[in-house]
Amino acid sequence: MSQHGAGNFPIRHFGSATTVFEYGGLRFLTDLVFDPPGTFDADGGTVVTKTEAPNGHATDLDSIDVALVTHEHPDHLDASGRSVLSGVPLILTTSSAGQELGGRVTHLSDFESAEIERPDGGTVTVTAVGAIHGPAPREDVESLLGQVIGFVLTGESLPTVYISGDNASLDEVKKTADRFAPVDTAIIYAGAPRFPGLYDNQCIVLDSAQAAEAARLLGARRVVPVHYDGWAHLTEGRAELQAAFAAAGLTDLLDWPQTA
Repeated sequence: MSQHGAGNFPIRHFGSATTVFEYGGLRFLTDLVFDPPGTFDADGGTVVTKTEAPNGHATDLDSIDVALVTHEHPDHLDASGRSVLSGVPLILTTSSAGQELGGRVTHLSDFESAEIERPDGGTVTVTAVGAIHGPAPREDVESLLGQVIGFVLTGESLPTVYISGDNASLDEVKKTADRFAPVDTAIIYAGAPRFPGLYDNQCIVLDSAQAAEAARLLGARRVVPVHYDGWAHLTEGRAELQAAFAAAGLTDLLDWPQTA
């Protein structure tokens, strides 16, 4: 379990951008990816190749209260993940996510929130925040690769948690920081994914240096990197992230997620 510094909470990482954690007495699961390695069709006419098995199986999960689905690409929601969703009472996702996810879905646009009752009283607020899945204007990216959101979790006497989603825009990070900084825990999707046929091989999610800058903008007290290995289109891994955070003087923020 990832647990770095006083007041932080454990986070289990299954690989890809799949994490599970307890927050405010509720169990949250992000971007459900549990299929074995293989190739999968994605938006924009691209094929993604999964190179590593997940760090555990869907059957390892205890009951989940809330699923946070940043978008529906197969490296963020696969067939096994969709089967897990059938047992989750609340799914928060984009305003354009497919209706096949079921009637327990709440669709959110930027800075829209859902209030969730905590078991012991009070609420957790989950707010959708902006994410752009490519190095181009948002409307152009969304027409090609679809809509993506991130999330911010807040609650009385609880840490502020940021989940970036597949975001390539530091401007969107700044908008989130303007409302929520400082952030106690930032789960940042990185990996510098690239495809030769998309945007001249530019990154469609933050590279390592941008991830460090995002942490600085957010005033993050802890950074849990995810989405940096296990897929062929991810071009920067743990070593590059470590180097980038060291160059930015932010090494102490890194809390590498554990897999068991």
